[in-house]
Amino acid sequence: MPASALNRLTVRALRMPAVLYDVDLGWLFGRRFLRLTHRGRRSGRLFQLMLEVIGERPSEHEIFVMVGLGRRAQWYRNLIAGGAVEVRIGRDRFAPTYRELSVSDAAQVLADYERRNRMLVPIVRFVLSRLVGWQYDGTTEARERLVSERPILALRPTV
Repeated sequence: MPASALNRLTVRALRMPAVLYDVDLGWLFGRRFLRLTHRGRRSGRLFQLMLEVIGERPSEHEIFVMVGLGRRAQWYRNLIAGGAVEVRIGRDRFAPTYRELSVSDAAQVLADYERRNRMLVPIVRFVLSRLVGWQYDGTTEARERLVSERPILALRPTV
């Protein structure tokens, strides 16, 4: 398969969750992904992005996501500026509020994610290593370093 065809196939596969949310079929993914709608802090425009859910605390109505590109990510900066509009996950929709987890809590959430997804750990560690620019090996020290650079947020319905 030529590289260009492989690239098109990859882009289509990565767009699939968003496409399903566009046609109200996001529930097919269960609670694995969420769609965050946020308002641009300067433009005021609405933007949407898909995020992988790395954990959940149902008793607190919290969903955990990682800021994979770090604190300079535009969606993160918009969120901090008060631009969170809506979260859609499965069949649920809500206006979100957020909090950034402490390093120790975030490291625990990431450790739980790795435990639940043992088969994907080599891929996850490879991708995370590429994102941060150093070798993430899953040790406690590396996990704490990672979540200090790439925070984990808890999203919950606004009360």
